[in-house]
Amino acid sequence: MSTVKRVAVTGAAGQIGYSLLPMIASGGIFGPNVKVALQLLEVTPVLPALGGVRMELEDCAFPLLTEVTCSDDPKVAFKDADLCLLVGSKPRGPGMERKDLLQENGKIFIGQGRAIGEAAGPDVRVVVVGNPCNTNCLIAMHNAKGVPAARFSAMTRLDQNRAKSQLALRAGKHWSTVKNVIIWGNHSNTQYPDWHHATIDGKPAAQAINDDAWLQGPFMKTVQERGKAIIEARGKSSALSAAQAAVDHARSLYTVTTADDPAALCVISDGSYGTPEGIISGFPCTTDGKGNWQIVPGLAMNDFSKQKAAITWKELCEERDMVKDLLG
Repeated sequence: MSTVKRVAVTGAAGQIGYSLLPMIASGGIFGPNVKVALQLLEVTPVLPALGGVRMELEDCAFPLLTEVTCSDDPKVAFKDADLCLLVGSKPRGPGMERKDLLQENGKIFIGQGRAIGEAAGPDVRVVVVGNPCNTNCLIAMHNAKGVPAARFSAMTRLDQNRAKSQLALRAGKHWSTVKNVIIWGNHSNTQYPDWHHATIDGKPAAQAINDDAWLQGPFMKTVQERGKAIIEARGKSSALSAAQAAVDHARSLYTVTTADDPAALCVISDGSYGTPEGIISGFPCTTDGKGNWQIVPGLAMNDFSKQKAAITWKELCEERDMVKDLLG
């Protein structure tokens, strides 16, 4: 066994956290030979419920799990953390505008960003899951003094997984045969799930499906609005699939990902593909297995792709402008 990896999880007693924690404890991120310590953060009123989650984790007797720490103090939860999964965020309430939601969550992610900067381990990586995750990530990144911007990423892996499954189902293939699906932009209903470089069982996706109208219409809409459809179906938001995507996202940082099937990561833009600089946007990325990523260069974008990507980039710029007073 290698040294213990310390994983901080916020909102740990919530729906996503309840599905996520056993995945981490059983080796879902670092593999079957790496022990993990869980450092769990919740708001004070939820600490009793979090204590129940800790009891269940203990009762599972995971071979890789060395300890479980519960706290309402970010500095305790993030202390010496190798990986921080920021899952907890405030959901939009009745009558709440998006700007109000961004401001309310901004206060949370300012504090968490500062605590990460002060307490986390020297090689920490931060994955933001709580929505609106792109801009929450931007806020935390700007407030985590001393932590390089490239250590932060937000999650569109759920959208990539959804897109792969929809393409596979349409083509009558297994989703493991779908490669190179790209998610551009924001984890919102403006996101652009791009199939133009995708393959299904080695064949270009557009050829395998042979239905441009479906790809440009129902496919995109299904991926963009899948979360809403799940809420309507089960009365609750995505939890299991979001937890799995968070594990997939984090695992991709610690394994090698190549350009023939890149990871969908939301990372700080350097202007690649015409994306406005300084926003947290979805890109196709390769990873080196050590927590580092690179945006895949040189992919062609046709006029349709440029148009759809521009819409989601515009939304991200608008969100950034709404929280500019929170960016440290």
